[in-house]
Amino acid sequence: MIKNGIITLAFLTTGATSAFAMDPATIQDAATQTNLNYVWTIFAAILVFFMQAGFALLETGFTRSKNAVNIIMKNFMDVGAGGLVFFALGFGLMFGTTAGGWIGTDGFFLSGIEGQDTTWIWAFFIFQAVFAATAATIVSGAVAERTKFTGYLIFSILITAVIYPVFGSWAWGGLFNGSGWLENLGFIDFAGSTVVHSVGGWAALAGALVVGPRVGKYDEQGKPNHIPGHSLPLAALGVFILWFGWFGFNAGSTTTGNTDIALIAINTFLAAGAGATMAMSVTWAQFGKPDAPMTMNGVLGGLVAITAGCATLTPGLAIVTGALAGIVVVYATEFLDKFVDDPVGAIAVHGVCGAWGTFAAGLFDSTSGIFGTGGFDPSMLGVQVLGIVAAFIWTFGVSYVLFSIIKNTVGLRVNGQLEAKGLDLHEHDNRAYPEFVGTDEFIPGEI
Repeated sequence: MIKNGIITLAFLTTGATSAFAMDPATIQDAATQTNLNYVWTIFAAILVFFMQAGFALLETGFTRSKNAVNIIMKNFMDVGAGGLVFFALGFGLMFGTTAGGWIGTDGFFLSGIEGQDTTWIWAFFIFQAVFAATAATIVSGAVAERTKFTGYLIFSILITAVIYPVFGSWAWGGLFNGSGWLENLGFIDFAGSTVVHSVGGWAALAGALVVGPRVGKYDEQGKPNHIPGHSLPLAALGVFILWFGWFGFNAGSTTTGNTDIALIAINTFLAAGAGATMAMSVTWAQFGKPDAPMTMNGVLGGLVAITAGCATLTPGLAIVTGALAGIVVVYATEFLDKFVDDPVGAIAVHGVCGAWGTFAAGLFDSTSGIFGTGGFDPSMLGVQVLGIVAAFIWTFGVSYVLFSIIKNTVGLRVNGQLEAKGLDLHEHDNRAYPEFVGTDEFIPGEI
């Protein structure tokens, strides 16, 4: 009786021919796969959510103890308030029915969505919401230690509600109900080297330039001083958490529980290791000692770089991509430090390595790349470059304008005296370490 009912249901929903061709075992296999897809997508979203803890610890460790509470608060609100505005506005702009390939027009508050099962809408939203929070929190570290909490919170809401979703609709709208102009050209960015990381990195660059450097960062000749963070163990734990969560970030982007996740997982693992190894090697050769903070950022640079091509590169080329990212992150950090104060190296790690990884996804593509089985297609690299440039122009331009408006209205920068006391007391009336008596104030020339 049950078997007959299943066949009847299949007949009604798929047509007589397909129904007679399907047996109950096939239908059961399809149901099992659907359930597995839900479980995998939600589990991966949980891993990505846990990355917020990694960002919080990394940023806290790389900055001074008097600003630890402020860092934690920003990371909480990136995912808290950011998740709410992504629910209300951002998801619809990113994945709603697209107007001319540029912007979503429905799906706000997860309503009015055609052709999607309600439970899948919920699962897909959760996965995408934690991605949006990641893009927002990248900005936090670059503007740390001198930015008003109110001004930062306003921008965090805006990047999650508008900046990230609009570019996301160009590149990823077709994952749901949209159809973006960039993805229609063949743009490759499987899990977000550009969509998530470069967008966050270019917004971070705009914010750091508008808010200005920390007191004591540059001497009278404009030479940058090193201002050390207060806890490398905290930062290291943050990096390990991020590495752990990145398996959900990349492999979870299949939103399907199948064998594809094996290649993605190994590429993610190998690229991170290669990034760490090369960053360590470069600093060891350059400074005579292997540098721990740069090695940590080498891990992250490798992870960011492989995120675009993790599903289409061979393991060997994933190692090459990660290794080159480890080199890039060292020299990009040194170059950027000359004119922009980024306490955690977010711009180099996410912006620059995100751009490199997006280019590498086309250059090393297993089908159309330089070693591809289908022959090299140089037009693919043109599309990749177009996506990289479009992300920069959109994100940096809009972010710079918004940060400038915030600066000239509610205010963006605390004054030097309050900065010296620390944002924890001024902005939150809390101390991260209340039993610690002393100061971690940087004195130029002390180190």
